[in-house]
Amino acid sequence: MPQPTALCVYCGSQSGNNPVYIETAHAFGLELARRDITLVYGGGKVGLMGTVANAALSGGGKVIGVIPRQLVEREVAHKGLTDLVVVDTMHQRKTRMYELSDAFVALPGGFGTMDEMFEMLTWAQLGLHRYPCAFLDTQGYYGHLRNMMNHMVAEGFVAQERRDSVWFGDSTSELFAWMDQYHVDAVPRGVDASSIKA
Repeated sequence: MPQPTALCVYCGSQSGNNPVYIETAHAFGLELARRDITLVYGGGKVGLMGTVANAALSGGGKVIGVIPRQLVEREVAHKGLTDLVVVDTMHQRKTRMYELSDAFVALPGGFGTMDEMFEMLTWAQLGLHRYPCAFLDTQGYYGHLRNMMNHMVAEGFVAQERRDSVWFGDSTSELFAWMDQYHVDAVPRGVDASSIKA
């Protein structure tokens, strides 16, 4: 696969308890800008979301945020982005972020991060997209999740090849090297998320 042109980052609206999470998010945003990869993310100015966006912007990168109207009204929207897309619902947010992206990476986060990333993993399993999905495993944050995925395979609920298609690691350079080798099949864009059941 050629280098992504637009990479979707899912991550926390909190910064976490370990400063290394902020440092990694900052470094990742700068790396996206350095590689001239557009950052697509949830549009917030807080937590790791704000950190990765601000870093990409400071590096001269393009940043597109997608945020539901109710969160704009709570004044958490980042007003300094290249483009801020305001949608009506969380479901529309996830669909629009997908439509804008050709790779998906999860940094540390909570329930929302898991929801968004697992929807992309499910869509890949259903053959609705063929884009790389990866977890940047800062400080072993996703170690238990990686083990759980392996357990799903062992218990017969996930195919080994599907598990093998998901990358875990803590090195940004290794992440992009993996993406360079990732095989992409041509699939239609613009999935109607309302028709998808996990």
